[in-house]
Amino acid sequence: MTNRFFVPALVLVFFIITPTALSARNLELEQKMKSAFEAGELSGLHSVLVMRKGEVFAEVYLEGSDEKWGKPLGKRQHDRTTLHDLRSVTKSIVGLLYGIALAEGMVAEIDECLVCQFPEYQDLAADPERRKILIRHALSMRMGTEWNEELPYSNPGNSEIAMELAEDRYRFVLDRPLVQEPGEGWTYNGGATAIIAHLIAKGTGKKLDQYAKEKLFDPLNITNYEWVRGFDGEPSAASGLRLNAHDLAKVGQLILANGKINGKQAIPASWLQASFTPGSTLRSGLRYGYFWWLAPRGSPPRWVAGFGNGGQRLSINKKFETVIVVFAGNYNKPGAWKLPVKIIVDFLVPALER
Repeated sequence: MTNRFFVPALVLVFFIITPTALSARNLELEQKMKSAFEAGELSGLHSVLVMRKGEVFAEVYLEGSDEKWGKPLGKRQHDRTTLHDLRSVTKSIVGLLYGIALAEGMVAEIDECLVCQFPEYQDLAADPERRKILIRHALSMRMGTEWNEELPYSNPGNSEIAMELAEDRYRFVLDRPLVQEPGEGWTYNGGATAIIAHLIAKGTGKKLDQYAKEKLFDPLNITNYEWVRGFDGEPSAASGLRLNAHDLAKVGQLILANGKINGKQAIPASWLQASFTPGSTLRSGLRYGYFWWLAPRGSPPRWVAGFGNGGQRLSINKKFETVIVVFAGNYNKPGAWKLPVKIIVDFLVPALER
């Protein structure tokens, strides 16, 4: 399931460094991470992959207990082919898919009324206040509706769990009480991603995972993946995608290439720019775009990232041509975000500064 991530200003140091000519594999860095793991300093870490200028800068695969969308898998020796939960990094990929579908004319423009895309909910669309919620508000998690994912994901009071248990998940998301003006405040909301994914499926006439296969996975030569389905049989847009580290890094490399695969524009550059434009600044200092977390500083942001429950991370720094993938098994643990930050701050940045 998903989780909220409030990261302190420590992440400001992420790649605020001088570019170096380093591009070769850094075996010393790999050994330092392995030694730290063995010493108990990187508890829960499963995998680290760092791509620098399109080449492997460092990669480490470790043994540890894992899960598949909450179901225990036992202790596993992870490697470059191991599928791993992305959890909420899935949201970031759904955001990319909406941009592709929009460019194809398959989905509505982002300034259109959100509930108006659901003619089956005429009672909701008749509410003039609810009609103020736009598609862009779902993409940026500023819908203005009541939503609470701060409770444990074992608690049916958690809004995402309640959505999973609802007879009609989309109506559940859209009819939450309005608690503030749409667009004014930010609330972490996995339901918003479910709504956006449903618009993609409705507009394209294809399941979310099928559309992802055609528009992203096949062009990126990603053949080994899984998209876990929710209780209604639909691919979980908020947290269900499973990839291996190298294939997730391909998504990061696509962003570094400004949306191009082999010279062909797979994702409109304008959509990437919009996705990485801050819509909200959070108490942590982090900013948020269209299902992407953004660095506290910079225009464009110094880095963009997808965060996932348990310590999952896809971080991209375009200026320094670097992609980082971190997989971990600290699911639902407070402070799980600290592990990928520690990897970046204590291990990666010093190695790149040399």
